[in-house]
Amino acid sequence: MKEFVVIHDYLVTQELVGDWDGQAEEVTENMNEFYHTMYDLADEDIETELLEQLLDLIWDTWICQDVIVDIETEDIYDWCKHVIDNPEQHLKSEE
Repeated sequence: MKEFVVIHDYLVTQELVGDWDGQAEEVTENMNEFYHTMYDLADEDIETELLEQLLDLIWDTWICQDVIVDIETEDIYDWCKHVIDNPEQHLKSEE
């Protein structure tokens, strides 16, 4: 259940993301937008473990991608929507 996942446990700080050549603030904002978007898109009755895995996937997928600095809100939404709608495509290697 979604209500058992505390989104604040996933949000990142500039210290956590690192320097990013002076763009840590942008990276932090975009990473946190991913977390909020994924959480908001999840159904209220999603299995807690599945939502936790999907939220973990954000860090694993995006923190090492240079595009995270300039990614647009629409692209964040599209990626999160695709993952929520097709979790089996993204969690296969973790099973």
